[in-house]
Amino acid sequence: MGAPHNIKRYGEVWPEFRIRHGLEILNKLKDKVIISGGWAWHFMSEKGHTEYKHAHDHKDIDVFVKKENAAETVMILQHEEFQKVWTRYDHLQSEENFRRYEKTVELEDGKSHRITIDFFEKNDLDTIDIEGFTVVKPDILLTFYRNIHSSDKCWAVMAAKDLLQKGIDPIGHPKLSEIPNTH
Repeated sequence: MGAPHNIKRYGEVWPEFRIRHGLEILNKLKDKVIISGGWAWHFMSEKGHTEYKHAHDHKDIDVFVKKENAAETVMILQHEEFQKVWTRYDHLQSEENFRRYEKTVELEDGKSHRITIDFFEKNDLDTIDIEGFTVVKPDILLTFYRNIHSSDKCWAVMAAKDLLQKGIDPIGHPKLSEIPNTH
């Protein structure tokens, strides 16, 4: 579970290059992967939303891949210069067959930025299509905050829980990317 947010930092936004680089690789993988985590909430949010750091976690890209698409997905990642990175989770037995791939990108200002893709194999997920991207359904995605994803304090996660409890479809709802009232 994620740590409580420092509400004094609400309003901080993700750098544009992080969003751009994430979208670039997701566009290349879109026919092979199911998007999860913060990027799933990103796609479920209103078009043109502000990329607040506390709304959607964009530190990494979480994807599920059907077993029959795993090899081709790895080939695309390798072609895009992503490399397998060993983690403490690799030797653990799990249904999802977790793998991590990373790539370092040089930015215009001479600094570098790492793109991390957490890759899980899974065949039986309920999904939705959003503008050609396959995304985990919101009610299923919320169940992953117990064991796969950690940032359950993101505004989108909390808003989606609340909306679903009220019988409101969270997809496209402004609350998924809105600064919550903290008073």
